[in-house]
Amino acid sequence: MQRNISRVLVAAVIVMFTTPLFSTTAFADAKTETEVRKAVEAGYAYAKKELRDQDNVVPRDGALHFWSSGGLLQRVPANAPVSEYDYNSVTPKHIEVITLQPGKSAVAMYYAEGSFKEKGRDAVGHYMTRVTEVMIKEGGTWKITAAHYSAIAGGSGTNQNALD
Repeated sequence: MQRNISRVLVAAVIVMFTTPLFSTTAFADAKTETEVRKAVEAGYAYAKKELRDQDNVVPRDGALHFWSSGGLLQRVPANAPVSEYDYNSVTPKHIEVITLQPGKSAVAMYYAEGSFKEKGRDAVGHYMTRVTEVMIKEGGTWKITAAHYSAIAGGSGTNQNALD
């Protein structure tokens, strides 16, 4: 009996100390998570205040996006034009960040909700979308290298389905 307890105890200690070595989320990197969360919040605050999206958020090699309009996968070049708005009240909510490589890459997951009207397009009165963004740090700035936006039932996605 004592021998079995010892084996269980040894096995538990091995699992306890080796699990963090094989888990990408075992040790949260608070600095990366804070930086990414602030980058997400700053992007939405900028769009609300300036009525345009921020420049320089796509990496030099471009990005891949699935938009909430339900369209096909979009290849977004680094020099893609930014959206401009007549109004924009979209706000990120419940932002969670998973660090992939501290200070280098992370995944941000959150909800975006509000309303907006992009210049030259129909208004989106109740934008409510789940967002997953893979971000990398390039030139000291967090940039979105891959993204998936999916409308939540009862809300609307965008009406954009291609880079114009």
